[in-house]
Amino acid sequence: MPQSSILEIQKQRQLLELEYENEKQQFQNQTEVRGIERSVRQGLCWYPIKTGRSYYNSLNQFVIELERTANEDLEHQFEPGKPVCFFTQDASGVSRKGSDTDGKLRHFKFFGQVSFVEENRMVVALPGPEVADALQSAWRLGVHLSIDETTYRLMFEALDRVMRATSGRLADLREIFHGNRKEEQFSFQSLRFPWLNSTQEAAVNKVLRAKDVAIVHGPPGTGKTTTLVEAIYETLHRESQVLVCAQSNMAVDWIAEKLADRGVPVLRIGNPLRVTDRMLACTYERRFESHPHYTQLWSIRKGIRDLYAQKKHGSDALHQKIARLKERATELEIAINEDLFNEARVIACTLAGSANRALIGKKFSTLFIDEAAQALEPACWIALQKAGRVILAGDHQQLPPTVKSLQALQGGLGKTLMQTIVERRPEAVSLLEIQYRMNEEIMRFSSDWFYQGRLKSAPEVKYRGILDWDIAMEWFDTDPEGDADCGELTDGMSRSNPKEAEQTLDILKRYLEKIGKERILEERIDIGLISPYKGQVILLRRMVRRDAFFKPYRHLISINTVDGFQGQERDVIVISMVRANEQGNIGFLSDLRRMNVAITRARMKLILVGNRETLCHSAFYRKLYEYTEGLKEMTI
Repeated sequence: MPQSSILEIQKQRQLLELEYENEKQQFQNQTEVRGIERSVRQGLCWYPIKTGRSYYNSLNQFVIELERTANEDLEHQFEPGKPVCFFTQDASGVSRKGSDTDGKLRHFKFFGQVSFVEENRMVVALPGPEVADALQSAWRLGVHLSIDETTYRLMFEALDRVMRATSGRLADLREIFHGNRKEEQFSFQSLRFPWLNSTQEAAVNKVLRAKDVAIVHGPPGTGKTTTLVEAIYETLHRESQVLVCAQSNMAVDWIAEKLADRGVPVLRIGNPLRVTDRMLACTYERRFESHPHYTQLWSIRKGIRDLYAQKKHGSDALHQKIARLKERATELEIAINEDLFNEARVIACTLAGSANRALIGKKFSTLFIDEAAQALEPACWIALQKAGRVILAGDHQQLPPTVKSLQALQGGLGKTLMQTIVERRPEAVSLLEIQYRMNEEIMRFSSDWFYQGRLKSAPEVKYRGILDWDIAMEWFDTDPEGDADCGELTDGMSRSNPKEAEQTLDILKRYLEKIGKERILEERIDIGLISPYKGQVILLRRMVRRDAFFKPYRHLISINTVDGFQGQERDVIVISMVRANEQGNIGFLSDLRRMNVAITRARMKLILVGNRETLCHSAFYRKLYEYTEGLKEMTI
């Protein structure tokens, strides 16, 4: 048996171990006494909190309400579906005269999952009612975001199964992706799709012909989702059901919504509270609750809980009654489950969600993975265990997967399965070449640097603009005189540049004044303010909120990090690049794929604000600056 593929999977597992250990170490550092105050400021922790009522929700989960009683104005990172742990202080070790974070911490040995969160109130699902008393009686209670142990366990288990596979489809796919086995194709005449462009049509045909693997490579604005939806729709003419996955809930919902719009019956597997409002009706839980048998099942479940609450636990009759009720509940669950899956043509979930108990034992001829360039390879193998063939869609020149361990990143954990297949099986790749978002001048730089100049603008967007004789893409140097005081600051968590923030907003004000208030509001011209640094984003949000000039436009202005703008677009994009130092250190900005995302969000106007002297130490930013200067000269 060829060993190279198994060694590659083994390497992935070792790198994943490094990432896991790194995350555990970070978590330990954050949750030590000296780290709690820092964690609160980073939005990773609420401390102290008070508990509210506890109850069973409509999903039969036991939940508890929490409220933070300090630092209410701080932004936080708690979201539905995220795992959390609880801690309290050792009363004997706390100095009453000390700070709120004095004293030894004691962590509870169970974990919860965020069910709902808004500003200063949170609802957390617990393992059961027995742990609620411990929380409600705790002194100086806190809640902290925890490591996603479940996803790590699923990735490790998936890699182990892939390494052990000696035959069957899992072994085949491993050898195709990492070994010497060639991928195969069906042979048939190309189908016509007049509503698609030529490269989209070719991509759909390549998907339909693939026996093993195909890739839809979709650069910004090229209609990747449109192409993928068409490929799924056509596949369903040949197969009864497909599995559609992505790394994030947002990406899953986006593709699922588009399929639902085409009239495809979608069953969305996952936490309903992490699903968009439009997809709620398609979730497994909502469909389960609306099934005719559900009322009977709920009554039986309540009866079982009531019986357990009785004090006659030693009674044989009681145990027999509980056993009969459990058996009937199981029968009803199986019947409802079969009905739901028989009705669905598309099963949609995250990659980790494909291990949901509702999908145990299920196999699919085709697995579609959207935003595959943002997914770790081990996460892809969770879903690949259920698949006969796989179609990956995304763009490996945009946001990469998140890897926190530098050692794991340097070892190659950040290299995705999509990248591997693009390099090893280029014949399986279809590049979408016509983009429908950007003015030609905005698109051209990205096309030349990242896509070998192969992108073309659709005629309807090629010359789109806001003002006559405008330059679609400009760079404003924040320090043209070369002053030493460049304004870059760090607080140990992120970077900001107050001087540049002021310049950024002044530049935006002048541009909005050129357009005119009446036109902006009438045409709803929308604006995106982007910075790679969270510290600068927070600063810009505060400044815009306090500046009366922006009051009429605030509903049209979005301010976020590059990651926060992934998949979005705006008429006007302004990027504050922050870095300004004599050494030419650009840190985070050296991730060029992230900058590719930032500069391709703009439809008609892109404004770059940054210190030319610092940034142009990098060949990429030097070329970008020269490109904008060339556009300026062409306009003069």
